[in-house]
Amino acid sequence: MKILYAIQGTGNGHISRALEIIPILKKKGDVDVLVSSSQWELELPFEIKYKFNGLGFAFGKKGGIDFTKTYLNLDTKKLISEIKSLPVEKYDIIISDFEPISCWAAKLKNKPCIGLSNQAAALHPKAAQPKFTDPIGKLVLRKYAPVSHSYGFHFISFDKTVSTPIIRQSIRNAEVKSLNHITVYLPSYDDKYIIEKLKYASTVPFQIFSKHAKIAYKKGNFTVFPLKSEPFIESLATCKGVITNAGFGTTSEALFLKKKLLVIPMKNQFEQHCNAAVLKSMGVTVIKSLKKKNIDLVSEWIENAKPIKVNYKDNTEELLDLIIKKHAFEKLDNSVKGDTSFLRRLIAGEQLETA
Repeated sequence: MKILYAIQGTGNGHISRALEIIPILKKKGDVDVLVSSSQWELELPFEIKYKFNGLGFAFGKKGGIDFTKTYLNLDTKKLISEIKSLPVEKYDIIISDFEPISCWAAKLKNKPCIGLSNQAAALHPKAAQPKFTDPIGKLVLRKYAPVSHSYGFHFISFDKTVSTPIIRQSIRNAEVKSLNHITVYLPSYDDKYIIEKLKYASTVPFQIFSKHAKIAYKKGNFTVFPLKSEPFIESLATCKGVITNAGFGTTSEALFLKKKLLVIPMKNQFEQHCNAAVLKSMGVTVIKSLKKKNIDLVSEWIENAKPIKVNYKDNTEELLDLIIKKHAFEKLDNSVKGDTSFLRRLIAGEQLETA
């Protein structure tokens, strides 16, 4: 059996999930790996068959997506070429972790594509949702990487198609302690900006892991590290608490390690606001930004917050067995045409229906 496993490379969460999924898939068949975009720091110790530019987002330095950089990085002609060139017809099953090239190539060639991601569960009717509405954000979640079948991950399993998070073995096997430092991972903030804001929150040691720092340095009670897997895992496993954005990977790992958690969802990232809504319903502290008006909330969290109890069993192989059993060698009705007009219109910036 030939398997295509496609990974969205705009965040470390997708990569950390792949570290667990790929070895299991390799026991089931001949696996080719596709990665699009290149904004991850974790090492992926597997051959990457297809490496594409894809359709990714660039992180800013003050809490959100840098839309100017995102636009400048976009190569429309290459994107369409990558979609057309991917030989999805060679594969008996295609599994995509919110990766758009594989999804749109499968749609173009009328092949089933199985979605396996946190994004697949973000808009589930049983999941807590943000108080504000974001029609464009919802549209991106629905249309960015369209699939024929969805299996999602969330912090709570509220449906048979939604599993609790996949936790990488390096986290499951980590030696857990509770030292005095706070681990900070906010990839959409510059480390200097983080220091400037958090210096008013507490004098406890902060260990900041930054996508923007090239070398480690110390400033007062702050130590800044470039983002590397082993030092980050050690800091995470031994910290007093974790301050991070509302992505899925680090938040899940912090909950699993029984660390108290404070999240700041990225601006203009609706998926993160969906994640934050579920985390808040569980009792996790959520703040809007690192602005001065919110620093008292950070101080209170450092002093008084408690970890949230979860039970994240390792059921990854059981889930993959279910997907393969149900969908390997599956065919779509030939009357269903793969419509790629949405992608072309989205790239062209045309006004889209949001209903």
